[in-house]
Amino acid sequence: MKKDMTYLESVHRDGRIWGYTLFILVLAFPLALCLIFGAVPEWSAMARAMLSVLPMYWAVGIIEIFTYIPMLGAGGSYLSFVTGNISNLKLPCALDAMEKANVKANSEEGEIISTIAIAVSSIVTTFIIVVGVILIKISNVGTLLESPVLKPAFDQLLPALFGGLAVVFVSKNFKLAIAPMILMLALFIFTPLTSGEVGIMAPVGVLFTLGIARILYKKGVI
Repeated sequence: MKKDMTYLESVHRDGRIWGYTLFILVLAFPLALCLIFGAVPEWSAMARAMLSVLPMYWAVGIIEIFTYIPMLGAGGSYLSFVTGNISNLKLPCALDAMEKANVKANSEEGEIISTIAIAVSSIVTTFIIVVGVILIKISNVGTLLESPVLKPAFDQLLPALFGGLAVVFVSKNFKLAIAPMILMLALFIFTPLTSGEVGIMAPVGVLFTLGIARILYKKGVI
């Protein structure tokens, strides 16, 4: 008699299905354009371009797997990697939800809370985008949002979001937070980072923090 599938087994099954589906869809769009317009890229130029950028994305992809999964859980990780925008949206939503529920990501409760939070954030984001596109189409909202008067406010949205999260998590263990904050401040102040390089800073910061935490734990500081 076939054993009933557990929750985690179903998560891994569905996560793989959606992951492979997304992979096919992402490749299907450029392939469809090539077939419709009869346009074939110059393979040598494409290979040179890919070699210059892909290694960075390979590194980021591998690091993100080991960085985000322990914080998001299996279901939250599958959903985040399919819907995207993890560090700016999904990760803060999941961490805040688990913080409010007082659960850990490696627990069954944390697994469920994280997945629900990420799913809700994806739905809300999609809804807001749809409403925004409709409003821009039928009104002058687009012109209003692009106003120079509002630009300084929009520039501070992400700093405000992560600043609020930082207050909560840094205050929990200030000794552990000192070294990562100094490292990130030094990197961003003294190193000219491109937009692509900035994306790797979150996983690098997490790995650095884990190393510092191990050292401080061994020394009995934390």
